[in-house]
Amino acid sequence: MAEPTGRWVLLATVLGSSIAMITGTVVNVALPALADDLGAGVAERQWVVTSYLLTLSALILLGGSLGDRYGRRRVFLVGVGWFAVTSLLCAVAPTLPLLIAARTCQGIGAALLTPGSLAIIQSTFAPEDRARAIGAWSALGSIGAALGPLLGGVLIDWLSWRWVFLITVPLAVVVVVVGVRHVPESRDRTITGSPDVLGALTSVVGLAGLTFAVIEAPGRGVGDPLVQAAALVGLVASAAFVVVERRVRSPMLPASIFASRQFTYANVLCLIVYAALGGVFFLLVQHLQIVLGWSATAAGAAALPVTVLMLVRSERAGAWAQRSGPRVPLTVGPVAIGAGMALMATIGADDGYLTAVLPAVVVFGLGLSATVAPVTATVLAAADERLSGIASGVNNAVSRVAQLLAVALLPVLAGLSGTAGGQVGAATFAAGFSRAMLMAAALAGAGAVLAWVTIRDDVLEAGGGPVEDAGADGPAAPGDAAPGDAAARWHCAVESAPLTPRRGDCADG
Repeated sequence: MAEPTGRWVLLATVLGSSIAMITGTVVNVALPALADDLGAGVAERQWVVTSYLLTLSALILLGGSLGDRYGRRRVFLVGVGWFAVTSLLCAVAPTLPLLIAARTCQGIGAALLTPGSLAIIQSTFAPEDRARAIGAWSALGSIGAALGPLLGGVLIDWLSWRWVFLITVPLAVVVVVVGVRHVPESRDRTITGSPDVLGALTSVVGLAGLTFAVIEAPGRGVGDPLVQAAALVGLVASAAFVVVERRVRSPMLPASIFASRQFTYANVLCLIVYAALGGVFFLLVQHLQIVLGWSATAAGAAALPVTVLMLVRSERAGAWAQRSGPRVPLTVGPVAIGAGMALMATIGADDGYLTAVLPAVVVFGLGLSATVAPVTATVLAAADERLSGIASGVNNAVSRVAQLLAVALLPVLAGLSGTAGGQVGAATFAAGFSRAMLMAAALAGAGAVLAWVTIRDDVLEAGGGPVEDAGADGPAAPGDAAPGDAAARWHCAVESAPLTPRRGDCADG
């Protein structure tokens, strides 16, 4: 953390991940304006969000494995460039179908860059600094994620919703320049065979089919042949994905990564909590505009306290988890997140910011800042270090699938879908929003219980690699890296990277 190389790496990875984070939050602010301009109902708004999440969720594992195979820096920078080009396509899309198509392509770029940012941190920083680095990554990245809606709201109110897609283009240029000049390359040289293209295709088709069925069923009807066909294709493709991953020589989701029970538990926790978060990010800014009548700028600025709390608390939360273990942070954090969501459920049409919105946002932000860095550090520490790209990809895939499920299912369960493409009235939206927030709060509470029961405090002690199989649960699995081996590989990478970055490959054995 104190060396120049570490600071450059942190800058590149923070800005790179911020590109995807900004787009994920700013588009939600633009949905009401976009709906007025292009005639989008609730289902169409869901597709604007889920088309991006769909390819991101389905391909992010492939992005992580491609980084491990061909070089984490290389794949990361390709993803950043792809993302910038498709952002331009989103900005100029003349119709809703073309916008959705461009958003689908944008998700491919995000799938390449997102796992790379965390994998680069995991393979570059010293074991004792990784939790702090991930905390700084979470804190600094959250600035862009939360300032994005504010800046996007200003652009929407003064110019057009199309400008929100242009915010990330200058950042992408900076990331490419810094990445080429200062970020060391690393890869896993033990990987053999061809990339798992069949696994990627079956995962995309599976998610697409199921997502289409969930989103379109309320409007078309469960008995609609297209809905039933999509559901069937999704289920068959999902089953095929499992079969492919068990049989292909170089799977993008190797079963061995789940040999670590702590890795599995932390990802299940991630799935539950991020599903709850996805509902808030999708619905809150719309609620403030549709029900409370706020401008896009005001709605985008409402969550600024979350930015401040993430900036101030995330790195400390990472250090707290490293020092005392992640179990308590990962229990307390989701409890606070759920409490904030329960407060959001009470926000009505006549409420003001200071009396209703601010308290809910602050409680939510405290919980979020206590959760993100510890759960991410736990996931990465519980996996074999040479699989850091895949581990990061799994973690990101889980969080994106969770958000995809939230955007697809919560409006349906809360009674906000099924309007045949029409707009939803303020009263209907208010009632549905309240129900959705209470459901999300229940999910967050379930995450807290899961963390308390399953997460072990010693998972971060080794600084990388599976640790839960030691001690009372038996010896470490064959091939698991010992703490000393991980430190030696990190030392080799850092010592040689400033002179000849490609020699950083020795970090992988």
